[in-house]
Amino acid sequence: MGFVFAIIIGGIAGVIADRLMNANNPLVLNVILGIVGAGLFNFVLGVIFGLWGGNILWQLIAGIIGASGLIWIYREIQNRR
Repeated sequence: MGFVFAIIIGGIAGVIADRLMNANNPLVLNVILGIVGAGLFNFVLGVIFGLWGGNILWQLIAGIIGASGLIWIYREIQNRR
């Protein structure tokens, strides 16, 4: 159940990050970037600072930050083409 919940939170984080960054990406891309961004950022926080897990709000904030970083990287790659 935790894995499904993490996917839902990551998807919501991707949509919020898209709105904050005015990216206007397709919904599916937002959800994917949110899930991957949340996973990566939570992993980095766990390895560097020892902050594993957390409550729903923490997971959402970490997901938004991670997704925003991936949206920025995605924009940079698109601008170079």
